[in-house]
Parts: sequence; structure tokens; C-alpha cells
Amino acid sequence: MGSDMGVIPQYVHWMETVAVKNQLNQKPKKRVSSKSIRMRNRQRGSHLGLLLLASQLFQVGLDKIPPVTLAVLGLNVYLFLFPAAPLMQACVSVQRAYWFKEWHRLLLSPLHHADDFHLYFNMVSFLWKGVRLERRLGGAWFLYLLSVFSLLTGVVYLALETLLAELTQDQSYNMQCAVGFSGVLFALKVINNHYYPGGMTYVMGLPLSNRYASWVELVLIHITAPGTSLIGHLSGIVVGLLYTVGPLKTIMKRCAGFVTSNGYTHAGANYGSGTSGYSTGYGGHPRHQQNAPNYAPNPNESYTGGLTEEEQIEAAIRNSLYDRGQTNHRGAPPPYGFSSPEEAIAEEIRQRRLRRFDS
Repeated sequence: MGSDMGVIPQYVHWMETVAVKNQLNQKPKKRVSSKSIRMRNRQRGSHLGLLLLASQLFQVGLDKIPPVTLAVLGLNVYLFLFPAAPLMQACVSVQRAYWFKEWHRLLLSPLHHADDFHLYFNMVSFLWKGVRLERRLGGAWFLYLLSVFSLLTGVVYLALETLLAELTQDQSYNMQCAVGFSGVLFALKVINNHYYPGGMTYVMGLPLSNRYASWVELVLIHITAPGTSLIGHLSGIVVGLLYTVGPLKTIMKRCAGFVTSNGYTHAGANYGSGTSGYSTGYGGHPRHQQNAPNYAPNPNESYTGGLTEEEQIEAAIRNSLYDRGQTNHRGAPPPYGFSSPEEAIAEEIRQRRLRRFDS
């Protein structure tokens, strides 16, 4: 039961850690002021992405979103509306962060976005991952994880850009300035695939094993959206691997006095109806229900379609993105990886019922 949710198609999010220099300086010799950048971002889309995000959140239900996930979503939206710094002063690059010692950019860059659709697609992707991982890990550890990943993806980004500049003798790598939550999202995707192994992800209609999905998405996003930061996304994958197969998780455990020795917090609150198939005992370990499954007819099943609460959230997100994809914002590449939601949900219900009766 723990890994059967992995078969749900995870639709590729618009992960757009934007290479600000490449996106905004259309004429390389022309300098773009911070004021013109802010004006351009405010005019682009007239905050349509924010309206879509608000619609998405209310469709899922605010009461079904765990508190840390909801708070991080709110922080990203707040900093988009009221940025802590202009975009060119929030982005991170080797030149600004390392050479000029502007280390605060490591804190600002993952929480700022280039435009409203950049924010929308990143936050919808984070919503799905946050609901799953926060319930799996507990709120305190998930917040700790996000804090470390936000800083570490920036550090790895600087290291990779420096390495590329040295190998290619091209100093432009040191100047590329990136913003966005996408690096953290790639790291969370690696973590999610680690905790929910198996299953398939549909990328541009092609089924791929979750094991390789992050790498395929990395290449496809760079090809289909050349304004995105390949190194920023790669940094997220590296951080995720450092956590799952490297020493990062052990180091984090030793540094976290408020978390139990196994890396999980005390039992957290249940959100919504609590029918996700997991119960949380002392220490916050997700585990299967100990009681025998009850296959008596459920009066709510006709409404939920037999899906658990988390599955309903995922279905709502997919349906919303599928509908919005038909009238996608001009100038933004269409979110790829969509198939018919009705067919996908029907197949998911059938497969889960078969597994439940077989278990």
C-alpha cells in the first residue's frame, strides 16, 4: 500500500529556475535595470498565475494541506507580491555570491520567481510533493529538510558553475544568475522517488520508471525551455542524491536535536478525513494500518471514486493543470506530460482495488 501510489502518473511540473541573465537580457550589450525588470514581471500575465494558484489551492482544500507545506506556499506568494529585493539582487551567481560575498542571495534566490506563471507551476508541483513528504516525514523534519535543501542547492549551483567555468574557460558561467524554487523541487522529487519506489511517471506521454524520471525531465526541460537553468535543476538532483545515498541525511540527524534519532518527528496531526492509508504512531513512522482491511461498501466511495485523500488531491491537481493547459499563458511553454485524466483515474482505481483484494 505504501508504494502503490507511485503508479499515479506524476505530471511534470514547470520547473523553471530561470537563468535571469539569459531570459531578461535579450540584447547582450544592453543593460536591463532592476526597475524595468520589476515592471515587466508585474505586467506579464496580470497575475493570472496567482489566480490559477489560488483556484488550485481552494480546489484541493486548505484544510487538506499540511501546515509546513501551506506556510512555504504562502511565503513564496508573499515574496512574489512583496519581494525582499529586486530580481537582479535576489538571484544567485558565482560573481555576486562568491566573488562579492553577497551570501544573502543563497537565502533569497529560491524564494523569488521571475513571473507569476513561474511561481504557479513551481508551487503546484511543490503542493503535490509537500503533501506526500510532510505526512511521511513529519512537519518539523520536513521544514528542516526544506531549509537545508534551499541553502544547499544554491551552494551546489555555485560549485557546478565554477567547475564549468574552469573546464571550459568560459567566464560567462560565473555570471549566470538564477532564481526559483525549482532546484529544491528536483531534490524533493529524488526524495519522493526514494520513499515511494517503483511506479511510473508519464513524461510527454511516455511511461518512464520513477528511478530515471528526474534525469529525463532534466534534459527535456532544458530542450523545450531553453531559458531555464540546467545547472540549477542539476543541483537539486545532486542534493537529493546526497540525502538518499550520500552522507547528508546522517549529518542532518546529528545536527538536529529536536528530531528523534531515526529522523522523524513525533506523531503529527491528521489532516482531513485521515483516510490516506497510513497511521502515525510515536516517532512519526508512517506504517500500514494494523487492522484487517474492511471492504464493506463505503457511502463516500461514490463521491471519491475509491481514491484516498492524497489520491484525490493528486487527481484534482492533474485535472486543474490539464484544463489550464488548454489555454496556457502566451509565452510560456505548455506543461507537457499530460494524458486524459478520466482514463488515468479509472485505471488507477482498478489497479488499487485489485491490489487491495490480493493483499
